[in-house]
Amino acid sequence: MYKFFKRLLDITVALIAIIILLPLLLAIMIGLKLTGEGYIFYKQKRIGRNNKYFEILKFATMLKDSPNMGSGSITLRNDPRVTPMGGFLRKTKINELPQIFNILLGDISLVGPRPLVDKTFNAYTEGVRSVIYKVKPGLTGIGSIVFRDEESLISNSELEPHTYYEKVIAPYKGELEMWYQKNASFVTDLKIIFLTAWAIFNANSSLHYRVWKTLPPKPKF
Repeated sequence: MYKFFKRLLDITVALIAIIILLPLLLAIMIGLKLTGEGYIFYKQKRIGRNNKYFEILKFATMLKDSPNMGSGSITLRNDPRVTPMGGFLRKTKINELPQIFNILLGDISLVGPRPLVDKTFNAYTEGVRSVIYKVKPGLTGIGSIVFRDEESLISNSELEPHTYYEKVIAPYKGELEMWYQKNASFVTDLKIIFLTAWAIFNANSSLHYRVWKTLPPKPKF
């Protein structure tokens, strides 16, 4: 029943969001067309359910050749590869809105572990990689909430960005996603959706640790 209601919630919320957000989506599309390099959407191969690939859809926020520039697959705070509108879209997470269509197609759910590119996926341990996508990946998840300001964490570290991600972020994010699989329920998903909205306006909030006392202990970042 959980899977049925989860899919029903996905479809219902996605359709309502498209209807309500259509004016905003159109305005952003026009703005992106007139700024930066003039392209609107960004498609990227991500790892989905059962470790199968799919193409995720986002609003374009970075230069087209950004994967071959600077820090590659990792984005830093005030990253020079980000386009004029891109900074605002990324900060507010509006750049993720086109994934509503991924939800309708069934590629992702509203809640689940974030679908990753190969490089960041491979930073997980083999044990995590083998089970993390037994559930459908999500638009948001517990890892997204805890690491709401991931770009700043990486930028402020003395370690090289990829090293910091592999040594500090990936191990704890893996623990969080494993926690989600053990505690997944309709109520848990609703709480994650609420806390995601809360985190947009309260980036440094630790409310999630008060909501769930069983979350893995927070390491020192």
